[in-house]
Amino acid sequence: MNERKLEKSREEMTTSGAIRPALLFVISAPSGAGKSTLCRAVLDRFPDLVYSVSSTTRSPRSGEQNGKDYHFITKDEFEKGMARGRWAEWAEVHDHYYGTSADFLNGELSGGRDILLDIDIQGTRKILQRYPDAVTIFIMPPSLETLKSRLQSRGTDSPEAIAVRLQNAAEEMAQKDLYRHIIINDRLTDAVGELIVIFEKYRS
Repeated sequence: MNERKLEKSREEMTTSGAIRPALLFVISAPSGAGKSTLCRAVLDRFPDLVYSVSSTTRSPRSGEQNGKDYHFITKDEFEKGMARGRWAEWAEVHDHYYGTSADFLNGELSGGRDILLDIDIQGTRKILQRYPDAVTIFIMPPSLETLKSRLQSRGTDSPEAIAVRLQNAAEEMAQKDLYRHIIINDRLTDAVGELIVIFEKYRS
């Protein structure tokens, strides 16, 4: 192919949408709704997808690894980051800070890599202010009773903590219309399939 034809081919690819900008996918859910399991399923299906590891001031749970599940940092370090504008979004949840690095997001998106971001509703609102084209997805339990049963079966929270999580879940579910897509995680296999279809639609 000569240079003129090659340049024309590049122009056609650009105008036809064959070359698309990198995408930022945002997934949120009440605690216990199965978000982590669904995110792992998406990452297994799309190994080139970049997972944004959030930073938090809470202590690691059993089995969690620093740098893989979260970047575990001190409250002082987090608040210094707030003063420096380090976070693309941050929120205080259950008395702990959670935040996403702005430099990380901008670097990956500029490099043409799609990102999966797992954050709460407060964080999503802030992300949409900076990245209004983000693809937002909300994962819901079939009911609060089902969610309560799931939280109890985890065995990681006291009855008082579960009550707080259920109250927060009800408030979060009332804001589901903030999101472009809503998935009800009743049967896990169905929810995984629905989520993968959404990713395939935007990434094709």
